[in-house]
Amino acid sequence: MPAAFDEIKVGQVVSLGTAMVDPTALDAFLVAFAPGWNAEQGAPDAFTFAVWTRLDAAATAQWPQTKRLGIDALRWGRNPPAGELLRGRMTVMGKDPVGDDKGVVIAQHDLLDEAGRLVFSCLTRSVFRR
Repeated sequence: MPAAFDEIKVGQVVSLGTAMVDPTALDAFLVAFAPGWNAEQGAPDAFTFAVWTRLDAAATAQWPQTKRLGIDALRWGRNPPAGELLRGRMTVMGKDPVGDDKGVVIAQHDLLDEAGRLVFSCLTRSVFRR
């Protein structure tokens, strides 16, 4: 990711990394948060959201992003099975400077399965340093 807002390009695609749907973590999640869910159905939506959140947090830790303003338009395409590797990506959809020292970036985030199918997506608005 670029070092500042002004270096970010609309249309730019950034990898958020990969994460496996860990069977042990999924089982623990089901016991704690989704006791009626059958693991044979794949990971529930909330678990998938948590996987994306983890990838996003790790990827953005070194970015000039200072605040997440919103997460909208959440969509789930499928429930990935335990053991499946998920790949995260972010596509910059738009950006708007806000004063001399910051700007807002609108981005689409996707989680894709091993076959490249959409598992989860959302839109974010975030503040970046200029």
